[in-house]
Amino acid sequence: MSQADIIYDTLEKVSGRVGDPKELIYARLFAAHPEFEELFILDVDGGVRGSMLESCYNCITGAAEKSDLPRFHLEAARMIHDGYGLEESQIDAMFDTIRDTFREVLADDWSPAMETAWSAILADLARMGRSAA
Repeated sequence: MSQADIIYDTLEKVSGRVGDPKELIYARLFAAHPEFEELFILDVDGGVRGSMLESCYNCITGAAEKSDLPRFHLEAARMIHDGYGLEESQIDAMFDTIRDTFREVLADDWSPAMETAWSAILADLARMGRSAA
């Protein structure tokens, strides 16, 4: 199975277990980074959170497919979020949170291949972001 296949398989398995994992991901993010929650104070319907998560998924799948698109998404995200006072590592925390949530949801079905693929993708995304900044 290719790295991209593993990432897509993970997304499908998580969706099959919990449907939309948005609430789980943001609960974990806010627990680990309470300062982030105030950034979403005006997002009363969850639309901003959903859009941000979709952008993250696009970066993850794009990196798995070896596309250049994640680099452009990350450049834009880092410029936008810089205005909120967020550092690069704080943006990377979102990707870590997605992986950690998926690992928890899949529990015993989280495989060594998944761990390897996700670790590689997140490292790629962190490097892309740092080279863009």
